[in-house]
Amino acid sequence: MVQSIVNLGEYEDRVLTIVKGKFGLKNKSDAVNFVINQFEKELLEPELRPEYVKKIRNIEKKGKFKTYKSLSDLRKDIENA
Repeated sequence: MVQSIVNLGEYEDRVLTIVKGKFGLKNKSDAVNFVINQFEKELLEPELRPEYVKKIRNIEKKGKFKTYKSLSDLRKDIENA
């Protein structure tokens, strides 16, 4: 476990206190960890599951993707579908 000294403003301290109370956390350290985990889930790019990567690679090998030389070719294909 890593320990850090963090300087918080009054507003940030209030927010952590609210998060702590709202989610029933034991202390502000747990609240900081909770906020970081939420940030990770919502804003950082998640890692793809290995089975999904395998599925996409199989689709790429089988050639189910179609390439278009221009946007008008794509429109024609969509209109004639």
